[in-house]
Amino acid sequence: MAKRVFNWLLVSFGSFWLLATHTKAFSAIPKPPTTLIDNNNKNNNIMSLATPQPPENQEQRTNNAILRVHGPDANGIVAAFSQLLYGHGCGIVDSEQHTDHTANLFFQRIHFDYTKMHTDRISLTSGIKEVCERFQMKSELNWGDKRKKVCVMISKYDHCLWELLLRHRAGELDCEIALIISNHPDLQNIADSFNIPFHVFKITKDNKQEVEAQELALLKEQEIDLVVLARYMQIITDDFCVAFPVINIHHSFLPAFIGGKPYHRAHERGVKLIGATAHYATADLDEGPIIEQDITRISHRDQVDDLIRKGRLLEKSVLVTAVKAHIEDRIIVYNNKCVIFDG
Repeated sequence: MAKRVFNWLLVSFGSFWLLATHTKAFSAIPKPPTTLIDNNNKNNNIMSLATPQPPENQEQRTNNAILRVHGPDANGIVAAFSQLLYGHGCGIVDSEQHTDHTANLFFQRIHFDYTKMHTDRISLTSGIKEVCERFQMKSELNWGDKRKKVCVMISKYDHCLWELLLRHRAGELDCEIALIISNHPDLQNIADSFNIPFHVFKITKDNKQEVEAQELALLKEQEIDLVVLARYMQIITDDFCVAFPVINIHHSFLPAFIGGKPYHRAHERGVKLIGATAHYATADLDEGPIIEQDITRISHRDQVDDLIRKGRLLEKSVLVTAVKAHIEDRIIVYNNKCVIFDG
């Protein structure tokens, strides 16, 4: 009898020990994060939790600069700039070059690290100027210590705006979208959801010049570096094009179907391809230097609405690609054309 009691106590103690051990082990397993949903918030969306956010510490910039030069082709240009940068303690991270043999022009983009530069910016800038004068080159130097400030101008179509804002939020566009300007209030809710200032300038035939002057004053006050026309359905003046670099998205494969309603005219013409074109805006309507283009096939079965639907997919993709190339200093414009480096 005593032996049975002893065995029973031994088994009970063993079971208790196993239970306590496993309970402690399970409690050590990390629990999945709890999703808190505010029932009073109409914008709750589980998918939004997975939306990529811009990298932290965006204001911290690396000591990487971009130098772009172009001018008459000649021997020794690459060596001259390489020796100059080396002499100032800079290291070349990447270099791309191109020669237009027809125009006898040379183009180069140099990405260099100036962390160990033992001189100063004024000295290096002066050296670049001397080399450019020797070879009759033009140059643009971006020290890379601040993001370009971008203004997006829109009307009522929202597909290009959404694409720009979402790509920016995902960290694909290394810039600051400082403000949005529109001639209609319809899309303010989109700007508000991204906490971007939204300005409405109502334009008529009678006040166009006055209103555009107000827009230009705002852009200069905000120190804007680039204006993006994301289906902005107004023709901007020559003064606007001169004041800032302006990228426009045109809903056709330029130079075909310049102007309004290109999808309707493409359907009437019976074309088998439609496209979208991002270009720098100039005084000549839809004839500025082309940055990016893309196309898609259509058939006799496609109606105007089908062309519009397919075209919008092209428009937003082409526009983002062009904006990205500009803010990364990968473009050199010459003779109403663009050299686009890979970067």
